[in-house]
Amino acid sequence: MIGRYLYKLLEDKLFKGKIVILVGARQVGKTTLLRQMVKDRSDCLWLNGDELQTQNLFDNASADRLLSEFAGHRIVILDEAQRIRDIGLRLKLIADSGTDIQVVATGSSSFDLANEVNEPLTGRKWEFQMFPLSFGEMVAHHGKLKEMRMLYRRIIYGYYPEVVMNEGNESEILKLLTDAYLYKDILAWENIKHPDKLQTLLRALAYQVGSQVSFNELSQMCSLDTKTVERYIALLEQCYIIFRLPSYARNLRHELKSSRKIYFYDNGIRNSLIADFTAPEIRQDIGALWENFVISERIKYNDYNRRWVNRFFWRTKQQQEIDYLEECDGKLHAFEIKWNPKAKAKLTKTFATAYPDADFLVVNPENIADFLIMK
Repeated sequence: MIGRYLYKLLEDKLFKGKIVILVGARQVGKTTLLRQMVKDRSDCLWLNGDELQTQNLFDNASADRLLSEFAGHRIVILDEAQRIRDIGLRLKLIADSGTDIQVVATGSSSFDLANEVNEPLTGRKWEFQMFPLSFGEMVAHHGKLKEMRMLYRRIIYGYYPEVVMNEGNESEILKLLTDAYLYKDILAWENIKHPDKLQTLLRALAYQVGSQVSFNELSQMCSLDTKTVERYIALLEQCYIIFRLPSYARNLRHELKSSRKIYFYDNGIRNSLIADFTAPEIRQDIGALWENFVISERIKYNDYNRRWVNRFFWRTKQQQEIDYLEECDGKLHAFEIKWNPKAKAKLTKTFATAYPDADFLVVNPENIADFLIMK
């Protein structure tokens, strides 16, 4: 079940002459997926970047030294590689050595693995992101009917594997995740001096899901300067906890051009931060919660389906708005996201006139399966 779609994507890239990189938040199942992939192999070397011994092995190591350590193995798994200093340069040495050993590196943050690796490994890597479990994966696991029955629970508790597999203990597990694991990379980062304010910022973002975010307002709420707020938000993105949606502006003078919304990759994490696991029927924030669920699940769908899209929201100074836009192959797709299937929605005349070729869909619980199931 864990990594159902990624398994095949990763397997297809092995032994093709490039480093394979798998990134994603802690506890989404990266290690479990890779252990499934190599469980029948006797030629796999597993290294953990959290361990001092592994860090020392890579410290200032030459390609010859590393390859001598890897001798006798066809595949090397380097788990939590972002913990290793200058990991991008070390992986570049391996990639340029001409070895037929396949290196697979994972990272739960992009401090080093995405930033320092990107330039040294340009043209030398295949990179994939792993998310919490997805709606489509769960449908494939136990059928559409059962997953639709679970939809209310998924909206509240999300899709982290341990949460899904421990029905009845979801809130306890989510608290453990948010307290012990999720911020491990951020809090270990030497420049994070205010962990309490980071938590305050996260709660503020959780309450503003689906709304435009102002860094100035957040800075006042958290007693941080604006630059620190921007930096913390960037770090939260690099740890795959949140993502931002920019505003779309092409043709109209009154379109908002520099606004952004911020969403969470997982509803359960968002609800844990505000300690609210009440049922959807009695929630005041169900519209925002449904919007977060739909957009985060659509990101998984697009990524696992290898659909390359640009994503936005759209709004004018006159408060005309479209919840979600995708730009793909020169085509614009507009989506309104409604929790109530009976709610009416249509494109504003302003948008329809400015972008006459855009298509339009209202996404609600009745058609969510068509929107999210892998083709």
